[in-house]
Amino acid sequence: MPDPGYFSITSNVNNPTINNSMFANLRVKDAIVDRMREKRGTRPSTGSELTGAVIHLFWKNERAEIFIDTSGDSLGRHGYRKIPGQAPMLEALAAATIYATRWDRKSPFVNPMCGSGTLAIEAAMIATNRRPGLFRTNYAFMHLQGYDEAVYQLEDALLEKQIIDVPGLRIIATDYSAKAVENAKKNAVAAGVATIIDFAVCDFAATEIPPDVPGVFYVNPEYGERLGDIKELEATYARIGDFMKQKCGGYYGYVFTGNLELAKKIGLKAKRRIEFYTSTVDCRLLEYELYSGSRAVPKEIKKDT
Repeated sequence: MPDPGYFSITSNVNNPTINNSMFANLRVKDAIVDRMREKRGTRPSTGSELTGAVIHLFWKNERAEIFIDTSGDSLGRHGYRKIPGQAPMLEALAAATIYATRWDRKSPFVNPMCGSGTLAIEAAMIATNRRPGLFRTNYAFMHLQGYDEAVYQLEDALLEKQIIDVPGLRIIATDYSAKAVENAKKNAVAAGVATIIDFAVCDFAATEIPPDVPGVFYVNPEYGERLGDIKELEATYARIGDFMKQKCGGYYGYVFTGNLELAKKIGLKAKRRIEFYTSTVDCRLLEYELYSGSRAVPKEIKKDT
């Protein structure tokens, strides 16, 4: 690390002698500080903010290892979301669920109940080949000796050049909360995709569904773990099912939820159930194939012989 430097300690500790990982962090920090003071005669600064160099302790049972963390803050946070809103989906999780859908990155992507805009923003980034973290400005490797800023700037510029335009792309994000939509717009500006997303304030059932261009309808409703009353949510899930049946013919519908009992209220049979975890909550991305008109195939008429 540079002299005097600043560093933080993170850890993953599983040992019966430790009931508070902060104690292990403290001992590692003290050891590093003492050695650097012995070698250099100066004491580095330390703290919990992951804004400088980061050292990670992994300790399980009788084995302990020390790592240099080159990332710092989690790479699961893509760096653009300045206003997260209530119960936000982690950016990397949102991207993973979009990759799990059948979206071709050209047809409409419709996201009611958009909240802070994470799903719509990630969809816009995926479609236009914007790399996660492109607008992030600080990584732990920048605070180690040998870091060459010129090399980083060159690589960053190459990623910028890979961004593409997708003519006619429609990404629609709506929410009944004007404040949520305002915050989502700010996050989209920070991610560089504000001009790609059509935002609107409305009930999800009033969301525009572009006709004759089959796309993806993706909603992440509350599911009772942290927000929402269960009885009200049952009615909401039923309305989601009705809306998909009545307005989204030809689309693939997706519902991300951590409450499979509520999901039953949708009233449609899921074609796929893809498992994800958000924190410790076991969730499912439910896929519905929404047919235009009747799916029934007419029976062949028997001819008289």
